Amino acid sequence: MIGIRRSLTTAICTATMLLTSHSSSQTLQQDISQETEYYRPVFHFSAEKNWINDPDGLVFFRSEYHLFYQYNPLGDVWGHMTWGHAVSRDLVSWRQLPVALPEENGTMIFSGSAVVDWKNTSGFGKHGIPPLVAIYTGNRPGLQNQNVAYSTDSGHTWAKYSENPVLDIHEAEFRDPMVFWYAPRSRWVMVVSMAKEHRIRFYSSTNLKTWNLSGEFGPAGATHVSNWECPNLFPLRDPKGRQKWVLVVGVGDGGPAKGSATQYFVGDFDGDKFVSDNPSNKKLWVDFGADFYAAQTWSDIPREDGRRIMLAWMNNWDYADKIPTHPWRGQMTFPRKLALAETEDGLRLTQGPVREIESLRQDHVALRNARWSDLQALLARRKWPDTLELVAKLELQGTRDVAFELRKGSAHETRVGYDAKRNAYYIDRTRSNNALSGSEFASRHEAPALSLSRAGLIRMHILLDRSSVELFGNDGLVAITDLIFPDRSDYGAGAYVDGDPPKVISLDIWTLQRKGLVSIKESRGIKPEGMR
Repeated sequence: MIGIRRSLTTAICTATMLLTSHSSSQTLQQDISQETEYYRPVFHFSAEKNWINDPDGLVFFRSEYHLFYQYNPLGDVWGHMTWGHAVSRDLVSWRQLPVALPEENGTMIFSGSAVVDWKNTSGFGKHGIPPLVAIYTGNRPGLQNQNVAYSTDSGHTWAKYSENPVLDIHEAEFRDPMVFWYAPRSRWVMVVSMAKEHRIRFYSSTNLKTWNLSGEFGPAGATHVSNWECPNLFPLRDPKGRQKWVLVVGVGDGGPAKGSATQYFVGDFDGDKFVSDNPSNKKLWVDFGADFYAAQTWSDIPREDGRRIMLAWMNNWDYADKIPTHPWRGQMTFPRKLALAETEDGLRLTQGPVREIESLRQDHVALRNARWSDLQALLARRKWPDTLELVAKLELQGTRDVAFELRKGSAHETRVGYDAKRNAYYIDRTRSNNALSGSEFASRHEAPALSLSRAGLIRMHILLDRSSVELFGNDGLVAITDLIFPDRSDYGAGAYVDGDPPKVISLDIWTLQRKGLVSIKESRGIKPEGMR
């Protein structure tokens, strides 16, 4: 939750500096170009103002998707961690609510999860209405422990449990509890990180208040990193209908694109322990871009829906406090539906934009069984909006490298493509902007291609927002997520090819409309579902 760049000493210093320099910070911010507000995403969540990082407490209840998140109510850098709060009925339009869980008495509210306590095992419910229960890490200098809070009004106001903490092992690096109901044994399971040990612990409870250690996993996968954090554990069916479990873990540094990243394991879970299907040294990455971290999934999505939906912080601890945005800093990825696919190397995670993206589609252009020159002419003949969805199927015919050039201008472009020589998908943002200098940002990020189809056929599904690109390759077996900060005038598009041009089996491009954030002020008069 705090990543490599956030030691406790830094946290204390940051908190102090924020309090003493808030007014001077405001003066400096007034001098920042209005161009930075232009970078605010159109269809990704960002808060009205100030700093956000990890998504927390993702839970669905009474027709609303709840999104809590790490939030600094006092500034646009990390510090004073509280749980911000937003809700949505469709995963594309968000309504920001007041802070749910504030920093109090020197305890910051670090990452965690939320569940619907349908059976009222906690006793927090009343009048037959099940409570929402949040489980979070309380952070004080040198101590992290697990706490609970509850809501009896559909998650719109919260009370902290009077006997917190509910789990304290007197450790400084023990954080980010993810809790779910394990039906086969009729009990709650907590998945929590021993961050510096590269271990995940499993605890069990019948009431969300008293917890007992039941198992442990790790070290495995990426162990060359400084920490493990923000775990998430959930079941998925494989293509043969067997239930498997996926354990997702954030790493503070050492990812495939350098800096923070998110790894995963596929295996089995019996309510006490997780066993990976892969050798302990096998590293699997959820996303190969630089800007995908602290991924979590929604709990309590109705069975008739049946989806497992993931969201992550779209940023990187290497430069998170330097991105050129104001008055907001930080945004989330677009929600992704998860599944498992069988490959030659075993089961692998697949992901793609949730179907709700279709509600944003406006203008549509398409090509079928076309020449590469037709595609080039289509892209070159007009200025393109800063929000697009692009889906392409290409058949390589002696092609060495092929890419779409997005947000193209006289000096800038971002290439999104496939390198046949390296058998890898990539996003190249070395020339995407000059708003954020430094080699850690201006870079190319690639992911090895895992194909479900015959050789030579590649698939790309691209989401372009004002300041981000998300690429899903080969039916979601590959994902790369990167921030970009182009000039306002970079509205061109193009197509690059090295070698013989591919055949365009199909190409679909949609412009995407804006569904703006409803502000905290605007939300105050809106009652939650069931309270009208």
